[in-house]
Amino acid sequence: MKIIACGNPYRRDDAAALLVAERLQAFGIDVEVCSGETSDLMAVWEDADRVILIDAVMTGAPPGTIHVWDSSVPGLVSGALPSTHGLGVAEAFRLVQVLGRAPACIRVYGIEAAGFELGASPSAPVTAAAEQLAARIAGEIGAHPCA
Repeated sequence: MKIIACGNPYRRDDAAALLVAERLQAFGIDVEVCSGETSDLMAVWEDADRVILIDAVMTGAPPGTIHVWDSSVPGLVSGALPSTHGLGVAEAFRLVQVLGRAPACIRVYGIEAAGFELGASPSAPVTAAAEQLAARIAGEIGAHPCA
């Protein structure tokens, strides 16, 4: 299993997944950090049969809301997962499916962001959600992420 955190530390709540990654790493759990661009994602999750992916999202829910999307291939639909990246998670997943290199199971955790202003620190709701999500993922590590 691979755990992947996508984000930018310089764009306010886009750092949400990076906060989760820092906490998980403090627990001794390996986490790959990437920008969230399609080619980066494809490289990071190559050869992984199970993936947990964490990213900041904007769906209109209150900031700090934790979303979960499971996909036991081929559930992800382009545009279904709002992303701060030009081509995001759904596009990367569809591309690896076409190439026959998709993970068998992917769980996406999205933390609802308040904003992505350059140079701003993560908002309080997102910081609190990151802490909650890290504890949740640490508790789920032994279980199948798509169960």
